Amino acid sequence: MELFATKGYEATTVDEIAATAGVARRTFFRHFRSKEEAIFPDHDDTLVRAEAVLNAAPAHEHPLDTVCRGIKEVMRMYAAQPEISVQRYKLTREVPTLREAEIASVARYERLFTRYLLGHFDEHAHDDDANDDPLLAEVAASAVVTAHNHVLRRWLRAGGQGDVETQLDHAFAIVRKTFGTGIGAGRETAPRTTSASALTQGEVLVTVTRTDTPLDEVMRAIEQALKGRA
Repeated sequence: MELFATKGYEATTVDEIAATAGVARRTFFRHFRSKEEAIFPDHDDTLVRAEAVLNAAPAHEHPLDTVCRGIKEVMRMYAAQPEISVQRYKLTREVPTLREAEIASVARYERLFTRYLLGHFDEHAHDDDANDDPLLAEVAASAVVTAHNHVLRRWLRAGGQGDVETQLDHAFAIVRKTFGTGIGAGRETAPRTTSASALTQGEVLVTVTRTDTPLDEVMRAIEQALKGRA
């Protein structure tokens, strides 16, 4: 980053980077295929960590919340080295090839999240044709990534100052409010039902319901069970 800042990206050679780092040219190419790749060394690992978040998601968590937690791995990658991240951000604004590489990385995250969301639709939450599901999944995934990148760019333009995670949570809340309908029950195999019955002995009423069941449905089931025991 120091060489790019002083000599410019195009004028800096791999040999100069290796010499400044105190390693041989072949050592550089053992880790990176090009100087462009050396600027974005962490995206592959970050993509793996984001996918791990999706795979380990608790059953009760809304899928959009899971995706938001996944994209936060990218934020944490940048926040781990704010000074370098700010320099990299400035550099990508100046060099078109680096900007293209960054866009390609963004597309990888969007594809990952789209695949995940596509498997978590509530078939009872909307009346539209199921063929719309891929559209909703892709738009929602893109919205999460776009919200993340908007907040991240604002943080980088501010020199890496401020509580970026709190800002992200605010942006994600907007995305959840906008795209949450229709996504959310894919993990559940049983329809949302409520049942209530009294035991044969004692005055105990047992109610079984999903946590997202409206309160009025729960109360109706309890009322019916009590009437049945009268």
